[in-house]
Amino acid sequence: MKTFPSLLAAALIAAVTVATPAFAKDANVLRLGIDPTYPPMDVKMPDGHVTGFDVDLADEICRRIAMHCEWVEMEFSGMIPALQARKIDAIISSMAITEKRMQQIAFSTKLFQFKSRLIAKAGAPLTVSAEGLHGKRIGVQSGTQFETYAQKNWQPGGAEVVAYQSQEGVFNDLMAGRLDAALLGSVEADSGFLKTPRGQGFGFVGGPLEMGDHGTGIGLRKDDVALKANIDRAITSMRADGIYQKISRKYFDFDVYGN
Repeated sequence: MKTFPSLLAAALIAAVTVATPAFAKDANVLRLGIDPTYPPMDVKMPDGHVTGFDVDLADEICRRIAMHCEWVEMEFSGMIPALQARKIDAIISSMAITEKRMQQIAFSTKLFQFKSRLIAKAGAPLTVSAEGLHGKRIGVQSGTQFETYAQKNWQPGGAEVVAYQSQEGVFNDLMAGRLDAALLGSVEADSGFLKTPRGQGFGFVGGPLEMGDHGTGIGLRKDDVALKANIDRAITSMRADGIYQKISRKYFDFDVYGN
């Protein structure tokens, strides 16, 4: 039978053991959740490092707030839970700022804003409406605003919305004919699929869609007020001194920030 002192000692040891991970993180490291399967925004290179527009923006932000970016790869749908569980400090993976997400987490000031579009086999007999997509299988990445939009606007009309853990899964099944169309960001669709060899024979269907979001930002915990303020200042200064525009010109020939 354990005596009181021994029980107290055991409790103290357990407390230290449990508490240690909370202090293990380097205060100068910003752990960023990223899904590197979404070129040209987030890409994993053959040597293992990540690159892309999101990555370049984050590296510059980290430089300005005197922190070091540490990339934590994960599926997009798991990012908000990981942020809330403090497994990461922020999300920078083209996450749209939506009313639903703002109920759960905070966002930085806007980083950029792209339109969303449907892609399908050229000449496919479908139109972008609830009636025109009746009986069609529409691929989306799980946890995205595209999934929410398709479920709200097309699923009630008889479309089958098929969610995938990765955008690559969507592309693979679209090419294999297991999907009739896919919904995603127009820039990612164009650069990451349509302009590549595997996108030959596919194209946009209809015009840009209004998702109702407020652009794309960095996802943060609501209690990280100081971190949000520092990141917001960094984004504002990047746009003011021209570095934001210099970075964007590496990837795009149009204004990515929007209104």
